[in-house]
This record gives sequence, C-alpha cells and structure tokens, in this order.
Amino acid sequence: MGRKHNGMRPQDIVILLKITTMYSNDWYLKDLANSLYVSNSEVSESLERSVYANLIDFEKRNVHRGNLLEFLIHGIKYVFPAHVGILTRGVPTAHSHPFMQSFISSEQAYVWPSSSGSVLGQAIEPFYANQVKAIAEDEELYRLLALVDVIRVGKLREKAIAEKELKERLAHVKSY
Repeated sequence: MGRKHNGMRPQDIVILLKITTMYSNDWYLKDLANSLYVSNSEVSESLERSVYANLIDFEKRNVHRGNLLEFLIHGIKYVFPAHVGILTRGVPTAHSHPFMQSFISSEQAYVWPSSSGSVLGQAIEPFYANQVKAIAEDEELYRLLALVDVIRVGKLREKAIAEKELKERLAHVKSY
C-alpha cells in the first residue's frame, strides 16, 4: 500500500487542469513542473494524490474528465473556498477575466494579487504562489482557472455560465 493520503492540495487542481491543456500524452514530469513553476517532486506527489482521489488514471497521464468536472462544479467551493480580500492590483480572475466579461458586466473586479497586474480589484488568493507566472504563458490554463474561480465566488447565473464553459473546454479530454 502507498503512502497515506492527507487530502488534496490547491496546486493539485492547477496541475490537473494544466494536463488537460496538453493535447497529447507524451509530456514529461519535468516539463509540467517547469511550466507551472513548481518542483518535480511536488508534481509527482500531486499526481499521487490525484490517483488516490480518482481524478487521474493509474499511469498519471489521463485526467478522469467526469470526476474532475464533478469535483470542480460541486466540491471545489467547499474544499478550497475563496474568500474575497482587500483591494489590490492584480491579474483579473473569475468574472473579471476578459473571456467572462463577454457574459457578465460588473463594476466589481476580482484579481489574483500581482505586482505585474494591471487591474485594481478585490483579492482572491491563487491556488499556489507561482500561479500568476504559470498563466502568463498559458492562456487556456488561465481561462480554466478563472472559470473555477467563478464557481468559487460567483452568483448563480455566473456559476451556470462557468459550468457550461468548463464542460465545453474539457470536452476534448478522454473520459474514463
């Protein structure tokens, strides 16, 4: 039997979503780690937790789309709740992401705090410290994480839009 499972960590969500943006199975753990600015060991441990939680297959290559969607839509706000913080500069997230602004009009902005950010809004802590660096190089990952934040902090209508978009965006992921 493997090591004891002590529950998912926030960065596990980012790692799983990053894998869904890779359209082939021939990626290396080190490339995944480098693209997310985390250590190889953290990615390895994360994948072990995700196997245990049945969010990725035993070979750690294929995300279980249905299970991941179920967790994101129904569980993420309870396991990793987002608390809106102080007014700060940062990178737009949730309904403030440029993609979501085509659906939702709001004067209230939400941001991941960042000195490189250009928007003034209420802070939502990212899932892990280097998330803003990672999304700067991956627009699809950025969009997915912003949609997850909509589910974590949004109102009913916003959440319905985010759920629909997540399902469409993850439709290419093989379902197991």
